[in-house]
Amino acid sequence: MLIIILLLSYLIGSIPTSIITAKVLKGVDIRDYGSGNAGGTNTFRVLGWQAGLFVSAVDIFKGFAAAFWISRMAYGVLGLEPEALQLIAGCAAVVGHVWTVFARFRGGKGVAAAAGLLLALNWQALLICTIVFVVVFGVFRIVSLASISAAASLPIVLSVFRYLLNRPIAGSLYYFSFAASAFIIFTHRSNIGRLLSGSENSFKKKK
Repeated sequence: MLIIILLLSYLIGSIPTSIITAKVLKGVDIRDYGSGNAGGTNTFRVLGWQAGLFVSAVDIFKGFAAAFWISRMAYGVLGLEPEALQLIAGCAAVVGHVWTVFARFRGGKGVAAAAGLLLALNWQALLICTIVFVVVFGVFRIVSLASISAAASLPIVLSVFRYLLNRPIAGSLYYFSFAASAFIIFTHRSNIGRLLSGSENSFKKKK
């Protein structure tokens, strides 16, 4: 059952939404343009906001579907808490999104799929992280910086919920938040290099 959950979640996460969308709309490989990334941000940059919004929404849904529905297949079977099963399924979807088997293991950064996972487990934390993303993007107009900031804020938000507000945050979700934050920052390592050199893409200038 665990193998089935991991496989199904990974395959759903692996659906290369941006690559399919670019092929259908323009007949091109999205990875050959813009930043070369197969994610929602590059779709916004290359194909426009409508396509970018569609890709982002589908990628969020992939993480949500794995965590919210696929994980239910093992409820009461593996002896794990529902939150732990949701994390297992959601993480498999995020891995599939980043290293998709359908496109030579070159996918997105994992932010949208991780957002879908968090939506299934704690929508309040997702809301605050989204606000952080919007504020940072509004100030600097750099998506990668906003994504890194939102990811870094997740364990902080859950720490406040758990220890200051005494909300019932599952231990599996709390400790996972640190790993998830580190993972998202890791997938943005090339962006961090460009941020430090001042050459990172931004939406300040319109071509």
